[in-house]
Amino acid sequence: MLITVGDNPERLDSEESFAALCGVSPVARSSGRRQYRRLNRGGDRQAHAALHRLVFTRLWVDRRTQDYYERRIKEGKPRREIVR
Repeated sequence: MLITVGDNPERLDSEESFAALCGVSPVARSSGRRQYRRLNRGGDRQAHAALHRLVFTRLWVDRRTQDYYERRIKEGKPRREIVR
């Protein structure tokens, strides 16, 4: 993550720009009547992989993250959307 940020300091002026740089910003998509979001396929793949490992490590270890995950499951959200 530090390498990605260090190589592109001029591109980071907001949280949204960081998400786009790492390839995790949502992109609106639609298919007929259904509208949904998918993750941006651009960005730094190594930074995206680091964020992915971080999320799943926290789901495995951190109690606050586990509570958040369980609360969102009870709301009826799919796992993919919760991780996103």
